[in-house]
Amino acid sequence: MTTSEPLPTAPDLRFGSLTVLDALQLGLIDCPADADIRTVARTMAAHGVHCVVVRGSDPDGWGIVSDLDLMAALGSQPAGATAGQLAATDPLVVDPIDTLEHTAQLMVEHQTTHAVVVDPVTSRPIGILSTLDVARCLAG
Repeated sequence: MTTSEPLPTAPDLRFGSLTVLDALQLGLIDCPADADIRTVARTMAAHGVHCVVVRGSDPDGWGIVSDLDLMAALGSQPAGATAGQLAATDPLVVDPIDTLEHTAQLMVEHQTTHAVVVDPVTSRPIGILSTLDVARCLAG
């Protein structure tokens, strides 16, 4: 018997052992809290990202603005809205040594496409893990 369909393969066993750090592209694209919506959009477009970290006035203050936050703001926010006003201040936060599989599960549960990776010592963001980063690792 011949078939043109590929044979099923076992799930990638390696995926379960990968950590967030294995998938993370280190570094942050950020903007100040007082940046206007247009500046946030320019930052996202210039760097080809879907999410930016918003720096607060104090060193421990930060949040994130995603492309969906930006789209929602177009119709509902006043013309002078700032990144600080749009920023989610309670984003999904994960540790760099969390497993990628667990983090993907958390992203699904929280219905988010981004997780902020935070240094466990300083509690400061070191990167943002996106669903595309997870897909890239899964693809090999």
